[in-house]
Amino acid sequence: MRVQAGYLPNIGENEFAYKVLKYRNKDEEIAVEIPLLTTEQMNEVIQKVKQASAETLKCYSSTEIVNIIDQVIERLLDRGTVYRQMAERFLPIVTGYDKEMIRLGLTSYLKTFRKHELQRFLVEDLGNPLLLDNFQPRVKGGFSKAFGPDLITHIWSGNVPALPLWSFISGLLVKAGNIGKVPSAEPLFAGWFAHLIVEVEPKLADCFAVVWWKGGDEEREEALFQQADVVVGYGGNDSLQSLQQRMPITTRFLPFGHKISFGIVSKLSLDSRKAWQSVHRAALDVIRYDQQGCYSPHIFYVQEGGNVSPREFARYMANELESFQKRYPRRDLSMEESVSLSSWRQKEEMSMFNQPDKEVLGNETNDWTVVYEKELDFAPSCLNRVIKVISFESIDDILPLLAPYRSFLQTVGVAASPKELFQWAELLGKSGVTRITALGSMTSPEAAWHHDGRFNLLDLVNIVDIESSAEDYSEQFAPYVD
Repeated sequence: MRVQAGYLPNIGENEFAYKVLKYRNKDEEIAVEIPLLTTEQMNEVIQKVKQASAETLKCYSSTEIVNIIDQVIERLLDRGTVYRQMAERFLPIVTGYDKEMIRLGLTSYLKTFRKHELQRFLVEDLGNPLLLDNFQPRVKGGFSKAFGPDLITHIWSGNVPALPLWSFISGLLVKAGNIGKVPSAEPLFAGWFAHLIVEVEPKLADCFAVVWWKGGDEEREEALFQQADVVVGYGGNDSLQSLQQRMPITTRFLPFGHKISFGIVSKLSLDSRKAWQSVHRAALDVIRYDQQGCYSPHIFYVQEGGNVSPREFARYMANELESFQKRYPRRDLSMEESVSLSSWRQKEEMSMFNQPDKEVLGNETNDWTVVYEKELDFAPSCLNRVIKVISFESIDDILPLLAPYRSFLQTVGVAASPKELFQWAELLGKSGVTRITALGSMTSPEAAWHHDGRFNLLDLVNIVDIESSAEDYSEQFAPYVD
């Protein structure tokens, strides 16, 4: 079966070459066709998108854009619509993730972009959403307006299905033209979203494009980078650094590279009645998309002194992961991933000779692994449902371990009392952590979260000020002046 991916504006009579990407998961397979533009065609698309952004998209009010996106999300949430059915049918084949996990994950994720949540995006970043429409009065005096760029280029990664929506929607909200490069790992969802936008509002048909090229294709990348005002990049740190080196110094680059997240469990959450809930929620964070997101946990630090010990927490975690494996099986691993997992587990098992308190738990087919140890450490896991549980006495013992990883820290899932929550948040924030959430919510950021400590919209726009002096001075030239 062949499936079309990507989206292009109308650039006249053009014949496009198509790249065919093939995917197979168990006994199902599909071929995904996506346009592969020449440099000349890419330049035509760039000019078309920039022109449409200036002449069409920037004429819409923020409220109108929010309503359009809300209608698209409503259709994607409706399991009876064609695009939602395609997502549930084809994304498991392309990504390898369990069908039920895809279904539940999409619903949870898409709800983040409903109308009221988008309004939260605007208010969180801008205070007054009307800043994107007209000059607005400022408390300090004078007026300000937020101007979105003519063109944003998005280099998306595919470790989590539908991930491009974060930056794509942000680009639309600031009324920018958008050109996104989809990854081979998941090339479908961004194109579906673009087609749905046009179905809801056909006048926006030329305001964006969703394309593909092989990573590292400098000719096509240069064509985009030389003409983009902002580039948003997702991926490995090395590839992002390579991208940045090929951009003009005047291009604003917003990179989102690899991050490390972990959890901390207080002894106050570990009585015999509450402990199971903490374990269950922690296990959910591990199994969602097999820890492939930046916000997925690598380690859970569990405090000693509770009714449930850290070792018991690890054993409960093993039971939960086995139960989840039966309901939401882990995707099949690539050869490279399998070798990495085997090597990682073998290393942990060998270290048991020097750490008699250590345990390595797993099933016969290595669908998941839980390592319990008392020796404090901060080392990323090899992912794919591999987690460490490490006992600790005081958070002060953990903080020094974080220092070498300061620039890589992101999310911490917490089970703690209100007093501990704010005390720990203060210390973790100073250590470089940018997001603190409840266990079970690590992989589901709230609407308008500050991604890696930054803003979703403010980093995309330029704020133009009319100072009060200009306003006062203009009064003497008014026609009504005596």
